[in-house]
Amino acid sequence: MMHRPFMFSRSCKDLSFSDLESVVFSSGVDGDQGKAKNDGSLEETRRQDGNPFASGWAGMLPELLGEIIQRVEASEDKWPERKNVAVCGCVCKQWREATLKVVNRALANNPGTITLPSSLKKPGPGESPVQCIIRRDKKNASFYLYLALTSSFTDKGKFLLAAQRYRNGPHAEYIISLDAEDFSQGSKAYVGKLRSDFLGTNFLIYDSQPPYNGAKPSSSKSGRRVANKQISPQVPSGNFEVGTVSYKFNLLKSRGPRRMVCSIKFPSSGMATTNESQDAPKMKNMKSSSHEYTVLKNKAPRWHENLECWCLNFHGRVTVASVKNFQLVEASDPSQPDWKGHDETVLLQFGKVGDDIFTMDYRHPLSAFQAFAICLTSFGTKLACE
Repeated sequence: MMHRPFMFSRSCKDLSFSDLESVVFSSGVDGDQGKAKNDGSLEETRRQDGNPFASGWAGMLPELLGEIIQRVEASEDKWPERKNVAVCGCVCKQWREATLKVVNRALANNPGTITLPSSLKKPGPGESPVQCIIRRDKKNASFYLYLALTSSFTDKGKFLLAAQRYRNGPHAEYIISLDAEDFSQGSKAYVGKLRSDFLGTNFLIYDSQPPYNGAKPSSSKSGRRVANKQISPQVPSGNFEVGTVSYKFNLLKSRGPRRMVCSIKFPSSGMATTNESQDAPKMKNMKSSSHEYTVLKNKAPRWHENLECWCLNFHGRVTVASVKNFQLVEASDPSQPDWKGHDETVLLQFGKVGDDIFTMDYRHPLSAFQAFAICLTSFGTKLACE
């Protein structure tokens, strides 16, 4: 019985996160057209649930269904096998709801596990980082994020997100999507964007969905997605600011890597955060009862006497020297003189391993989406900061 739910067509098993977002978790399926009567009729279930993969399995007892999906989730703990957990959500509305319940329960016990599109905006694990690969396409100004499945930098891995750079007047914008070929802000595959200033030294990170209850979309023109008449009423018309990245000017042209500061907003959850930072004078004050934020700064490198260069220990995950390489740690809190932060715990590291191949390793409290957006800021020339 454990294997029967997966007697689907090959096309279902090969669904990307973008396909899952449309087929499994789209708000249209959750509406009136997505209500199944669970009468055992294949055609009736398909018609009302709007899902071509639905079958008589829709009438299974909830207790038995939950037990099956829970066992699948526990046994398929890594990709590519873990796609079977996502496939469970493709059967019908009942299976989708049961899958979401099991996956969310598993995330509480094992943070950082990537299963569904929503997992990309969940914090990574606290113990060991999630290892990813970013591939750059210079010709199309595109960037692709993959979950590393092996230790080899040449393996393609599991596709997670894609981004494309556009010029918007004097500014540059990176549109981040679940679909490697669809970068429309009116698409359901759209997950957020990154916007730079004229010099490319200050960035704003926008999320397509409210990061916490009560969050208000950005009121600025740049924070809007597209005109309301151009998108479905089910798609929010605004973006939600969730973070900033700032690169410090290097007017004296001193040697060393770029200096950067990140301020990332999170829902209030009791975790340790900083309220202000001397390293981030340009950061906006994001204090609120419903959210808090963490300030990150790049880890200071050490000077290697023999090599006569600045060095950081990337533990074999970076092999090419580049000004783009960085490691981020939690910044000190000036309001607490005795608290020095977790200066040795690298929360995000990014570095070059090939002409257009980079590694990205992140951990709690950052999500894959936030980490990817921060890494995108490293691309491009910053003459005043180098």
